[in-house]
Amino acid sequence: MNNNHYYATISVIAIIIITCTGLIYIDNIDKINAQSTKKLKKEPSIPILRDANLKTELIIDDLKFPSGMEFIGNDDLLVIEKNTGKVKRVTNGQVVSDLLDFNVATESERGLLGIAVLDISKTKHAGNYGPNDKFVFLFVTETENEDNGKILGNRVYRFDFVNDTLINPIMLLDLPYLPGPSHNGGVMKIGPDNNLYIIMGDLNRLKDPTGDTIASNLEGTSLPDGRGGVLRITPDGETVNDGFTLGKGGLLDKYYGYGVRNSFGIGFDNVTGFLWDTENGSHYGDEINIIKPGFNSGWRQVLGLSSMYSDFSDKEFDKSKLITFNGNGKYYDPILTWNETIAPTTIAFIHSSTLGQEYKDDVLVGGVKNGTILHFDLNQTRTGLQLEGPLSDRLVNKPDELNTAIFGTGFDIITDIKVDPIDGDVYVLAANTKNGKIYKIFNDEDALDSH
Repeated sequence: MNNNHYYATISVIAIIIITCTGLIYIDNIDKINAQSTKKLKKEPSIPILRDANLKTELIIDDLKFPSGMEFIGNDDLLVIEKNTGKVKRVTNGQVVSDLLDFNVATESERGLLGIAVLDISKTKHAGNYGPNDKFVFLFVTETENEDNGKILGNRVYRFDFVNDTLINPIMLLDLPYLPGPSHNGGVMKIGPDNNLYIIMGDLNRLKDPTGDTIASNLEGTSLPDGRGGVLRITPDGETVNDGFTLGKGGLLDKYYGYGVRNSFGIGFDNVTGFLWDTENGSHYGDEINIIKPGFNSGWRQVLGLSSMYSDFSDKEFDKSKLITFNGNGKYYDPILTWNETIAPTTIAFIHSSTLGQEYKDDVLVGGVKNGTILHFDLNQTRTGLQLEGPLSDRLVNKPDELNTAIFGTGFDIITDIKVDPIDGDVYVLAANTKNGKIYKIFNDEDALDSH
């Protein structure tokens, strides 16, 4: 069974965690001077942070498999639940309202999967709205009439968030959902250009020929239809006309990158504006990538480092088989990869020094295994990670090579990490079927004063 599907039911997740190898460990956990505070008296799993100056606070613990969140104000969040199809507003640690309830398919990685928020004041529609009104974008595997009814498609909607309500739904994209049911992706982000970026998997873990397209580097197959890449559209769902295009045909003019197998995380570097992603391999080849316009991640011709592909598969990497779309696409090796999968999920950049100057402009990567968050410095040009010693080859050969990169562990299945735009604290979304949680990570001033 494939262990990268963190949106599976909790029974499948249990099987994955038990059967998969290559777990991340903190070897000397007793040496980590970690601190944690709890809001509730009973907390079955207490996250452990490496930095003694940082603390965790449990904000809420009664969400049902939350899959994404976005800030709309200070301590004010919109949270989506994968399997219920609900959009909830969480303010000051309390669910204050259910704003929306989609009919959703829930098998495997289908569901309410992505959310992004954009101030309407940054769009051409600003004159028709109030200064605090927002567009809310949602990615959902929608069904007809009821949950797990007839599947209508993987759809991207835009709603107006006005007067504390979600109104005026507009479907921007109607995307495929077959063969499925896994590799839907669905994570979305607003870019520095105020356009919407959406990552979608190949929908084809079992390699059913009916789901093949040339976006997966398969010559002679169907035109790109949205799967297997990063899509970029305007807030109105239109093609972005800024001089870059992979070409015409299908939805190709909306692709920003392609060759993606499966992903649960994209994020923008706040310094350079570059888009990064995490990608899930099969039994090896999880990746972190920088996605430049026309980026080809290589799937299905390669996973992980191209120079080592034959070490993990039954064939050599043949660059000539990559689809280039008349030279508009270009393959790049990942900036970090694993030889044993860990199922990375969300990726987030810390834009402030609230946690400490040593974290400013660094990157956090969440994952499934042991609820681990990794922390990396970037290199001087911010075109890769600052990797030294056994990681200098950009390959994680064994779990303990990442010990120094562990920021924290014990967060359950991490589906999202966000930085509060007002105070700079870090919020972690932890998925669980019955008691999904939000944690806040903050700098403990008392701990700082005592040093």
